[in-house]
Amino acid sequence: MKLETSNLYFLTPITIFTVFLAYTALLFIVTWVTARRATNFSFYLGNKSSPWYVIAYGMIGASLSGVTFMSVPGWVGSTQFSYLMVILGYVVGYAIIATVLMPLYYKLNLTTIYTYLEQRFGFWSYKTGAFFFLLSRTIGASFRMFLVVNVLQVFIFDAWHIPFAVTVGIFIALIILYTFKGGIKTIIWTDTLQTTFMLAAVGITIYLIGKDFQWGIKDLFSNVLSSDYSNVIVTDWHSKRHFVKQFFSGMFITIVMTGLDQEMMQKNLSCRNIHDAQKNMFTFSIVLVFVNLMFLFLGAVLFMYASKYNIELPMRSDDLFPTLAMKYLGPVAGLTFIIGLISAAYPSADGALTSLTTSFSIDFLGLNKRDDLDEQRKQRIRYSVHIGFALLLMAVIIIFRTINDRAVIDKLFTVAGYTYGPLLGLFSFGLFHKRKVKDKLVPFVAAISPVACYFLSEYSELLLNGYKFGFELLIVNGLITYLGLWLVSKRS
Repeated sequence: MKLETSNLYFLTPITIFTVFLAYTALLFIVTWVTARRATNFSFYLGNKSSPWYVIAYGMIGASLSGVTFMSVPGWVGSTQFSYLMVILGYVVGYAIIATVLMPLYYKLNLTTIYTYLEQRFGFWSYKTGAFFFLLSRTIGASFRMFLVVNVLQVFIFDAWHIPFAVTVGIFIALIILYTFKGGIKTIIWTDTLQTTFMLAAVGITIYLIGKDFQWGIKDLFSNVLSSDYSNVIVTDWHSKRHFVKQFFSGMFITIVMTGLDQEMMQKNLSCRNIHDAQKNMFTFSIVLVFVNLMFLFLGAVLFMYASKYNIELPMRSDDLFPTLAMKYLGPVAGLTFIIGLISAAYPSADGALTSLTTSFSIDFLGLNKRDDLDEQRKQRIRYSVHIGFALLLMAVIIIFRTINDRAVIDKLFTVAGYTYGPLLGLFSFGLFHKRKVKDKLVPFVAAISPVACYFLSEYSELLLNGYKFGFELLIVNGLITYLGLWLVSKRS
């Protein structure tokens, strides 16, 4: 059966743009409520008064973003449900964060987590850790934002002949306006709104496809689980998707991209106390398993729908969800997708921009230690940093559009494997050893590790009898940094 496109006349650029503006207006209402009487302290840590359950729910949208929203469903076609092993690894990683890292951060009363490196190793280690976060978050957030903004460009702004750079500028300007004053205090509440719309989009799409197939919930589950898409375990040791590699990769990805990431931990540090923060982390980790299963389930039914109606699959797997939702599943699905996409877009940018501003202001400018500056002067400097990083993100997004050639989620984790690895090595060495490092040599160790991993990844099949590195390259990266720190250290 061949199905004709159905949404093209209903979802005009004007319609989509109106939805975009309405959703943005809703965010600004939340911003107006939360950002009143905001200070630097509320920008950085939300006055240490954020409800843990609100953070836990909002972090779902922040951790998923546009990458999961579009890439994971398309991934099912080539990797089936093998990503589930990564998700199960997440749970263990979050448990380690809650029981090992969080107590340390709260005990030291940190505003940025990289301050720990200064107390443990020294000045250069501290700056190295903060630098690698700035690099990692800038690249990662730009990738995520690109994925979403590019879809808005195709379905709205291309019809009006507006250049991509202008589209990115509009999006970044909106992000600046609603994070400029409230910071983390605002983001915690806007994330809850974004999570709700994102999950609703997935649920409604699954429902509409099930209705088209005339399947109830029980039929949906049984047909997906009996299909080839539901395969979880890959036993080929040479494969990047081997289940053991996936599990441990997920565990360490979580540790570095949440536990050692200022953006994610800044929200947790805004809880009233360590017990609330731990409740948030454990609750969030369990809910996230079911949420990711929803996205895998969505991917399976999208491929089944395309197969039923002989719809030609797009060349890029990331385009599967938008193509079917915008062209074939009807106007309700199309509007739902747009709202979900916009919901996925904002968490990719607002949290990143706030955490980048926080880290640079404290870790490099030392605003929290500048007694010679009054509160208003510090605030003006923070505003300048905020705008500077917004312009940097804009530039990276534009550059990325010219070189994008693979699934964004794969590229994101590949980059993370190189840039987060030194952070993993630094924190691990600091926690597990009392040895004193030669602080001035730490930047060289941290720089050598990603380069060594790059060459190891490129030539692993030749050097390791056909073995291909997947996400576990992150572990190797951290291990090289760890060993390098051992070599430049001595007993305390």
